[in-house]
Amino acid sequence: MQIFRPDDQPDRPQGIAFLRERVGNGCKDGKAPMRMRVWPIVSMVLILISGLIGTPTPALWGEGLVTLLGGGTLAVLIAIELIYDPQDDRAEFVFILLLGLASIALMTVQPSGTAVLGTYAAVASAVIRLPKRMALAAIVPIIAIVDIGILATASERFLVFAWTNIAYIFMFVIGHLLRLSEEHQIQAQDLLEEEERTRLARNEAAALDERSRIARELHDVLAHSLSALSVELEGARLLALDRNVDSDVIAAIGRAHRHAASGLDEARAAIQALRGDSVPGPDKLEDLIEEFRAHGITCTLEISGKPRRLPSEAALAVYRTAQEALTNVRKHAEEAERVAIRLDYDPDGVQLIVADSAGDGGEPRVPQPATLAGAGSGYGVSGMRERAELIGGRLLAGPTEDGFRVELWVPA
Repeated sequence: MQIFRPDDQPDRPQGIAFLRERVGNGCKDGKAPMRMRVWPIVSMVLILISGLIGTPTPALWGEGLVTLLGGGTLAVLIAIELIYDPQDDRAEFVFILLLGLASIALMTVQPSGTAVLGTYAAVASAVIRLPKRMALAAIVPIIAIVDIGILATASERFLVFAWTNIAYIFMFVIGHLLRLSEEHQIQAQDLLEEEERTRLARNEAAALDERSRIARELHDVLAHSLSALSVELEGARLLALDRNVDSDVIAAIGRAHRHAASGLDEARAAIQALRGDSVPGPDKLEDLIEEFRAHGITCTLEISGKPRRLPSEAALAVYRTAQEALTNVRKHAEEAERVAIRLDYDPDGVQLIVADSAGDGGEPRVPQPATLAGAGSGYGVSGMRERAELIGGRLLAGPTEDGFRVELWVPA
């Protein structure tokens, strides 16, 4: 069983130092929170107060100078602990050694004071915070100086010597047990984190298996059916041309063929997304717009904020919502003359707005969110809303004064 930290791990603090480092990572300034540092600060403050009110009092000569130096060192150490919070091994070593030496200085001029508590705190801190060599380099001189002073000056030297060293042994054991306790807590936390990572990996693997199964079903059923439908419609169009069928019928068959071909492309894209291939995102909106403009409707795209790479689910939600909204405009909004698409990159998410309008192409009136939330039954809105809610987003859709508006927000 290791009594001290191993010397071959100087860059990985363990015990309380490691715990303070971990908790400090969640703090704005990187320091450990005050609740973890209050006890050493309170202990040094009590020793400092005892030294200042004891006899001799601080002065610029004689024994008062020793009191002044010892108390001043403790005051500096308190300030360092409050402001700097040393966690590096070398800084901790200097801090602990100065704490012990300042307490010894006060002990020499105020033997009846509480300064000896500072040496106890230094011994316990060395065991808790330092590796073996540094801990021994701090503990041995502190205890040696105190023992030599007791044997040289104390009236009942052997009794005081025995009780003092028993107290050092007690603090040594307490420090060791406290360090082990903190290390066990850290190990338990590591195990919990590993278990959480394992659970997430299992869930991800199960989700990938299910997505692969759905992709196979789409490929074997939907993609094949759409492919066959596209071939049949093209054959019907050619047959109609050969038999001089009415041109309106031929045009209708041609539109149906294009819809079937577009559906086949979308099915293939969905299969690629389910299999983990690259998914379409905001970068593909321009392609959607170009395809939409071919139908004779003006479409504009405005992007605000700093574009950035989005998580695959968020990127796909943005693309699919824009695609569905434009498809609905083409199929159902016969009077639409203008479509405005706006994409806003916010710090915590992305907002997509697709609004169509008729008439002079002016900006349509924006209804209140409550109106939007209650509208939009149909046109694929329910599917868009479900896709958004699955990733923690929201979708509002409904009629405006002269058109229809879809608003999507997804976290990113």
